[in-house]
Amino acid sequence: MSSGGSSLFSGFRVLGLYSNHVPHAVRFHQKHREFYLVTVVGKCLHTYNVNRLGIVAVSNSLSDDITCLAADRMLVFAAAGKLVSAFARNKEVVMRYNGHRQEVRLLLPLGDHLISADSGGDVIVWDVQGGDVYLRLQFDPNTFDVSAMMHPSTYMNKVLLGSSQGALQLWNIKTSKLLFTFRGWSMGVTVLQQSPAVDVVGVGTATGRIIIHNIRLDETLMSFTQDWGPISWLAFRTDGPPIVASGSPQGHIAFWDLERRQLVAQQRHAHSTAIAAATFLHGEPLLVTNGADNAIKVWIFDQEGGGARLLRSRQGHSAPPTTIHHHGNDGKNILSAGQDGTLQSFSTVHERFNKNLGHGEVKGQTHSFQKKKGLSYEELRLPSILAFSSAAARQSDWDGIVACHRGRLAATTWNYQRCTMGAHHLQPPSPRRDTVATAVDITSCGNFAVIGSSSGRVDVYNLQSGLHRGCYGDSEKGVMNSDSHAGSDWLLKFWRFKTRKQEEELKLNAFCLFFSVVSGMLALVLDDFTVLVVDIETRRVVRKFVGHHGNINDMTFSPDGRWLVTVAMDCTIRTWDLPSGCLVDCFLVAMAPVGVSMSPTGDFLATAHIDSLGVYLWTNKSLCGPVGLRPLPADHQPATETLPGVTVDQSEQEVTSEEGDDAYKSADQLGAELVTLSLLPKSRWKSLLYLDDIKKKNKPVAPPLAPPAAPFFLPTLPGLTPRFTSPTATEQETQVQHLVSILCKCFNKNSLPAVNCPVLLLKDFGPSAVSVELTCLTSEGGGASSLLLAFIHMIEHMLASGRDFDLAHSYLALFLKLHLRSLSQDTFAMEALLRLSTQLEAGWAELRASLDQSLCLLSYTKSALL
Repeated sequence: MSSGGSSLFSGFRVLGLYSNHVPHAVRFHQKHREFYLVTVVGKCLHTYNVNRLGIVAVSNSLSDDITCLAADRMLVFAAAGKLVSAFARNKEVVMRYNGHRQEVRLLLPLGDHLISADSGGDVIVWDVQGGDVYLRLQFDPNTFDVSAMMHPSTYMNKVLLGSSQGALQLWNIKTSKLLFTFRGWSMGVTVLQQSPAVDVVGVGTATGRIIIHNIRLDETLMSFTQDWGPISWLAFRTDGPPIVASGSPQGHIAFWDLERRQLVAQQRHAHSTAIAAATFLHGEPLLVTNGADNAIKVWIFDQEGGGARLLRSRQGHSAPPTTIHHHGNDGKNILSAGQDGTLQSFSTVHERFNKNLGHGEVKGQTHSFQKKKGLSYEELRLPSILAFSSAAARQSDWDGIVACHRGRLAATTWNYQRCTMGAHHLQPPSPRRDTVATAVDITSCGNFAVIGSSSGRVDVYNLQSGLHRGCYGDSEKGVMNSDSHAGSDWLLKFWRFKTRKQEEELKLNAFCLFFSVVSGMLALVLDDFTVLVVDIETRRVVRKFVGHHGNINDMTFSPDGRWLVTVAMDCTIRTWDLPSGCLVDCFLVAMAPVGVSMSPTGDFLATAHIDSLGVYLWTNKSLCGPVGLRPLPADHQPATETLPGVTVDQSEQEVTSEEGDDAYKSADQLGAELVTLSLLPKSRWKSLLYLDDIKKKNKPVAPPLAPPAAPFFLPTLPGLTPRFTSPTATEQETQVQHLVSILCKCFNKNSLPAVNCPVLLLKDFGPSAVSVELTCLTSEGGGASSLLLAFIHMIEHMLASGRDFDLAHSYLALFLKLHLRSLSQDTFAMEALLRLSTQLEAGWAELRASLDQSLCLLSYTKSALL
């Protein structure tokens, strides 16, 4: 048994987790010119780019759940309990601020300081870099309970505090002085938000009133009243229209025109739960919202009348999923039904392929119900899905998903490709009273749906027409699958599908809860925590698995029918080997699993858990390498396996903080024994030997024409008469003498940094400039014969260090082409060239041996039969 708990499965990632009730934070990256959204999921932070809503970073986990969030240009601050942490690059914790005695509930970055407020009345101003307490303010929660904070624009070192008693206070955090107290409006302040106008702030109250107030004059400019309860957030548009948006605990959004002072639009049920926060992107007609319904949405304002429409979203289940199944034969999509009543599809490839099939609606009564007064939004929805089945064989022709709902007899059909509920509600022609559908299945051909009810009937329907095609018996209750079903009378019955005649029945020892079928094997879960495996051909019990200590919630077969994976309320995930009849893998998880599904390709195991909104993926280790599976003893104590977390898609991964661009730089040279190239374009060094040919090829046909007029911005001499300056002879010779002077200075020193100076200079020159510089090394070009020897020493140092390997050979080749005749007459230069030749031969021999070895190995792997 591996130390991680499971020898067969390894945690990979979780799908469908995007946000919770904590308000988000929006950041703008100056270099990328892009907005990023930071949300909270449990103990971690998720960062998304707003343009695509692709996840770009996942932070390290904190010890407790994060309760509030704030961000500035460089860092993201998160509070978990009494501790405040600062994240760099949206990932690792770089600073912790410990000093609160109660749970922190508000955070506000302000320049080099961070302001935090807890539920006990303490407001602490922190030094962000050092982590020290800069200022501590204490308030009595009975008289001034801090409920909102903001920094008024252009108010240096000022912070405005709002209280649940209704009063406001303006403080100077540098001098620790209370500057002014606003009496308020005798109602608790829930939100403080800066408007685009200086001195004007928006105040949201617990009674639903929105107040636009001038804090410099202490004057209320206007107010609005929202009928949906307390104001949960405020947001001002900054792209032109004078609009302020307000949110409510019901998930509605109201848009108010500040010029006309009236309500101009509303977005009802923007989220299924309370909207945690909303932010207008600066200078853009986009509104970003997140809520406790596990959703992130971006709204665009391009509708007539000032309304908004949904532009893009990322949404998971708002209540824990209860049933999951893989859809299709490629194993890339997982269908999930949750307690929130939605049916969703999660892609294991990329989040952009996720689908939300939505809620079911009452057939034929939607429009009439909407016209009735006093009807709630929830009455139009069907209850949560109890069980569902899908088939991809004919999904392009008609509905390919059938689901039964809690407490309802009629089963619904769903269309996967259109992401909507289908046209049919499947119901028996003469239903009994108080009868509900309990189980569904679809035949492998995708033409028929089989539905079992609490009365014992098993009905067959044609999926294309939705017509009833017959039934099997009327006294069994339970779960069925194509040509067999198990009932509450402890009987497992086998039927002929076409004739609908019973062929055989098998007496069970306990009540059957549900079963699964694959490869001619039928697995049944009994209420005594045992699992029976029945051979469908011989119709006999061939295996019995005992070991769970709680109700078995779900099970699935591997695609080859060799393994049976079961999950139960004892928080264990067990894998049974059917050929040997033994338990071969078992591990514990923190939350009891309620659903499990193995992909048709066998690469992933998907699980759903109690009190968790995500779908967890586990990789099958046996596909990656040999796994030694041994029978586990009856007294085996399973180890706990950590639930997998969210992973970042490599196609979306980006640097999302300003300091992250220079966080890490690769070394100039990994090792002294290695050869390092210069990384310059080939055109900078490969054409040095062919400059004459290139010049002849590019020789102009006609001489250049003089410009008709002098260009702008030529340098002029001071005075009343405008006169242009002409370059002096010294300036013209500066470039020529630059390399000469640097070679003379550098080779009087024996340090490596001094030797690198002429190399760095030559790197900045183009091929023509390099040729001119090397030509001028001799006395005929304005240099000296000693400079030739200095240049040879520079090449020796370049080859000895192993850096700029390509430049060293190119410069040396051009140098010999230009000065070989002069060098042959210099004894000292010839001795240096002989040493350099020996050094070149030794270095190239070592490099050629490595290249030959690599080429030999590559040739062998391409031709050998492995």
